[in-house]
Amino acid sequence: MAGNNDISWDEIKALFAETNRKFQETDRLLTEKFQETDRQFKETDRKFQDTDRKFQDTDRKLDKRFNELYGLFSSQWGRLVESLVEGELVRTFEKRGSKIEQTAQRLKGSHKGQRFEFDIIARNGTEVVVVEVKTMLKSKHIQKFVDKMGSFKTWVKRYTPNNVYGAVAFLQADAGAEQMAENKGLFVIRATGDSAAIVNKADFVPRTF
Repeated sequence: MAGNNDISWDEIKALFAETNRKFQETDRLLTEKFQETDRQFKETDRKFQDTDRKFQDTDRKLDKRFNELYGLFSSQWGRLVESLVEGELVRTFEKRGSKIEQTAQRLKGSHKGQRFEFDIIARNGTEVVVVEVKTMLKSKHIQKFVDKMGSFKTWVKRYTPNNVYGAVAFLQADAGAEQMAENKGLFVIRATGDSAAIVNKADFVPRTF
C-alpha cells in the first residue's frame, strides 16, 4: 500500500501535463516577444531608411542649390573679368605695336546647327584677336579654345579676309598653362587688380588662324 507521501501515477502525469503546458505557454510568450522585438527592429530600420532617404534628398537639394549659386557666382565673376580685360585690350596691344579700333563681348551664333560663342573680339581693319577669358586657366581650356579657333572663319565668315589671332586671358592659371598657351601660338593676357598685361616673351610670334 502506498504511503501518504507517495505520488500516484495519475498525479505524475498531471504534473508532466502542467509542466508541459507551462513550457508551451513560455514558448508562446517568448515567440510573441521575439515577434514583437523583430517588428520593432523592422520599424526602427524602416525609420532609419526613411531618415536616410530624407538626408539624401536634402543633400541633393543642397547640392543643386550650391551648384546654382556657384554657377551664378562664376558667371558674374567671369563677366567682371571679361569687362576688365576688354577695357585694357586697346592699351595692352598698343604696347606691342598693334592698334585696336573696336572691341565687343559675347559673339554668339550658330553654323549648321552648331552653336558657338566667343568671349571678346578685338579688331582693326586687317586683324582680329579672339580672346577666351577664364578666371582659372587650365590646360584643357587651351586645347578646347584652339580647336574652336580652327573653325572661327567658317563660323564667322565676315572675318575671312582678316588675319585672326587667338588669346587667353585669366586671373590665375594652373602650372604650365601659360607656357602651353604660348606654345600653341596664343597671346597670353594676365589680369591683375584693375589692369591686364600680355605676358608672352618679347620674341613671341602669334599663330594665324
